[in-house]
Amino acid sequence: MIDVVMPQMGESIVEGTLTKWLKKAGDRVERDEPLFEISTDKVDSEIPSPAAGILAEVLVNEGTTVAINTVVARIQQVDEVPAGPATTPAEISKPAAPPAAAPPPVPPAPAASAPPAASPALSPPAAVAAPAAPATPAEPVGPLSPLVRRMAREYNIDLSQVRGTGAGGRITKADLEAYMAAQGARTAAASMAPAPAPIPAAPPAAEVPPVPRTAPAKTRVEPMSTMRAKIAEHMVFSKRTSAHVTTVHRADVTKIANLRERLKAQFQERYGFSLTYLPFVVRAAAEALRTFPIVNASIEGTNIIYHNEINIGIAVALDGGTGLIVPVIRNADERNVVGLQRAIVDLAGRARSKQLKPDEVQGGTFSITNFGSFGSIFATPVINQPQVAILGVGAVEKTPVVVDDAIAIRSICHLALTFDHRLIDGALADQFCQKVKQILENWSEQVL
Repeated sequence: MIDVVMPQMGESIVEGTLTKWLKKAGDRVERDEPLFEISTDKVDSEIPSPAAGILAEVLVNEGTTVAINTVVARIQQVDEVPAGPATTPAEISKPAAPPAAAPPPVPPAPAASAPPAASPALSPPAAVAAPAAPATPAEPVGPLSPLVRRMAREYNIDLSQVRGTGAGGRITKADLEAYMAAQGARTAAASMAPAPAPIPAAPPAAEVPPVPRTAPAKTRVEPMSTMRAKIAEHMVFSKRTSAHVTTVHRADVTKIANLRERLKAQFQERYGFSLTYLPFVVRAAAEALRTFPIVNASIEGTNIIYHNEINIGIAVALDGGTGLIVPVIRNADERNVVGLQRAIVDLAGRARSKQLKPDEVQGGTFSITNFGSFGSIFATPVINQPQVAILGVGAVEKTPVVVDDAIAIRSICHLALTFDHRLIDGALADQFCQKVKQILENWSEQVL
């Protein structure tokens, strides 16, 4: 048997939540095939199988948080499967069939010289039968979520009467709602049944009243996922820690817009991915961070930590609004637009497919969030601790503006810099934004 353990997804991570099994007991798995999903306070990831064989045992249920190196399952390798007739993976997980029942024994013939039955007066007193113990309600199968326990307590539900349909027979919220709906229907039917006639004659058969419809629930309660709970905790911590101030600047990116329009087909053909506005902003921000290194710093107590590397985190919204993750482009100031676009596409794709490594979401010194990709003009982003600033990029829109006392149509976007006023003053924040704006508006670097 091969033990499958909860992996350590980074030096500072001591536990993980097993969110989903991708295989079930008895399934065939191949080496490096995704086996289960985990969620930590840093990243969500799929964990591959360490060996090929049959998933013999699942020891940790979905939604359970365990320490690293905890055995969560066991795999029976192919050479460990007992020899014999061909056996399917599903059959391996089935319990062995009981042996065929032997024919009932023939009762022996009564002895010819059996003594007559003793009279009741001489027979030994019969053992007094102990009263039957009341039936103990069956324990619910598997662990119960806090939501299920709270619903059972609030509605006074005997969980031993509820049939679980979750993994391994666990009771879910939907099971409780179905049970309550059934109980309500039975109660209503009983209350609407006609009273029995006083005449002993058999009453005529009465029609069963229709079961009343159960009104749909007005609310639905779900626990936060591990990632969402960590995001909430991180955002509250950031607001409590930093003195947030946001300054907004408008940038004319017409030159970049014209460059993209001219090169986008050739760029897609050469590199296999699209050219967006974001790598231009990252490139300009990296240059501005060189000029204003305090924006690339962090605070530790009353000390200022200046970072020699410019590691820019790019906020990535996960599909379906399930979370937000910030993978890091290391040494962003050493890359050109093509290298930055390649890194952005790679990190965003692997973030959404849960393939990021823990080191790829750590060590950032400055962050950028592109809320303009969803049509927002500008917003006030929250600082990603322990950093001291984050730059938000709004949507690029064609706008009528005054150029040399004439009306012109220009491609405009808004840059919103949120900074920690404990370390950065408004004047310095505006100077940083003006540097980014100057680079974008006077873009001259060749892309291809």
